Amino acid sequence: MVQENFVIEMRDITKQFGTFKANDQINLQVKRGEIHALLGENGAGKSTLMNVLSGLLQPTSGDIYMDGKKVAISSPTVANRLGIGMVHQHFMLVDAFTVTENIILGNEPNRLGILDRRKAVKEIEKLSEQYGLSVKSNAYIRDISVGMQQRVEILKTLYRGADVLIFDEPTAVLTPQEIEELMDIMHGLVKEGKSIILITHKLDEIKKVADRCTVIRRGKSIGTVDVKNVSSQQLADMMVGRSVSFKTEKKPAEPKEVVLSVENIEVKENRGLTAVKNLSLEVRAGEVLGIAGIDGNGQTELIQALTGLKKVESGKVLLNGDDITNKSPRKITEAGVGHVPEDRHKYGLVLDMTLAENIALQTYYQEPISEHGILNYNEMNQLARELIEEFDVRTTNELVPARALSGGNQQKAIIAREIHRDPDLLIVSQPTRGLDVGAIEYIHKRLIEQRNKNKAVLVVSFELDEILNVSDRIAVLHGGQIVGIVNPAETSENELGLMMAGYSLEDARKELNKVEVGGSDE
Repeated sequence: MVQENFVIEMRDITKQFGTFKANDQINLQVKRGEIHALLGENGAGKSTLMNVLSGLLQPTSGDIYMDGKKVAISSPTVANRLGIGMVHQHFMLVDAFTVTENIILGNEPNRLGILDRRKAVKEIEKLSEQYGLSVKSNAYIRDISVGMQQRVEILKTLYRGADVLIFDEPTAVLTPQEIEELMDIMHGLVKEGKSIILITHKLDEIKKVADRCTVIRRGKSIGTVDVKNVSSQQLADMMVGRSVSFKTEKKPAEPKEVVLSVENIEVKENRGLTAVKNLSLEVRAGEVLGIAGIDGNGQTELIQALTGLKKVESGKVLLNGDDITNKSPRKITEAGVGHVPEDRHKYGLVLDMTLAENIALQTYYQEPISEHGILNYNEMNQLARELIEEFDVRTTNELVPARALSGGNQQKAIIAREIHRDPDLLIVSQPTRGLDVGAIEYIHKRLIEQRNKNKAVLVVSFELDEILNVSDRIAVLHGGQIVGIVNPAETSENELGLMMAGYSLEDARKELNKVEVGGSDE
């Protein structure tokens, strides 16, 4: 039987950090011209494996073959030379540079030692057209959308001659429309002869876009399957090692007194334009209010205003009837607000501090962690150990720096810290961004537990299935205003999508009714 030559073959790859094996004899075989998904929980070792393939890390043992020939990938430069390019989850772009400058950085074409900008622009336009990646070559990175920035990252790898593209959690920060566009781009790349390795947690995306899928769990290969032959449930169970529930079990809400009352507030964004316009809402004890909307419609500014990170220009914010408008973040948290921010690295953690210190960030100045202004590290570490156990934060111990944890475990640590303080109002923004199904299931369960303890929970998410799953009521935000509030049992993703695009609830229902009537006539 003829041995098939794979474009990439990783054989028995082990990567060890001290005594910890991030990858333990993992095997991966990628065919030319396929989209090959790499699926695993946070911390399963996916990114480590791809960092080995892209030359950022060296394997402790094991071999890499390209088209049947053994290769040594000693650095990202060598990987680029071999035709391997990686589109990272956190984009590696310079905000103050143009699209063109970012794409050619480090590979600048020149004539007689002078940058040949015209040649660069011509080449980028040719690549854009060939792969359906329209970008404005003279626009500054800081002025373009996240979806456009991702296109720049893809063009950067193509400009360097990549034949194998590694996408690391590419949809974590995209809107539903941008995700659809990205999937079209991936199919286009494969048609042009490229091969794609897709690192993701999102099972619906694997089902839509991937040909085959390799599952890894706790650093080991579990198996490779043809995506068309397995269900999302089977993939989830392979990934987590047990049966996973996609639906959060919950009894109907029993809302009680109003905990948060927002009255006609206006909030400006960083450039001084009004981002939240005359907005009012209420969240009651014993309910989850979900906020749906396309990114950039005032969600970030609303949450920052409620948590003291941005000024409320006019209107009022009341917590249990007390005015907390424009109080400091500490005063607001002490009044009974917990906050899980959308950017866990920028606002949720101090990455170089230990896990124990991060868990103490909201209470380090209070007893028993602080006595007479002196930190009691025994108490701090003990509290961290208890919360690590209770919230299933996977770590070697409480003294590791926060940056050493996977994204899912960083998120669990923040949620542990905020829930432990027992706030009356828990504000959670993008609770499961970039997390695997096991972590998502766990975090949703904890949010419902808070609701069942008669706490008020406010959830902001760009994931419509998440909003529909955990919310008792859904407020849809467009252009900084609430266009409608609906009951999850009486709405659909299509209806929410139209409202997110600016339709009123009444107009969205008329539009959907028109489509249904038109469809039944055919």
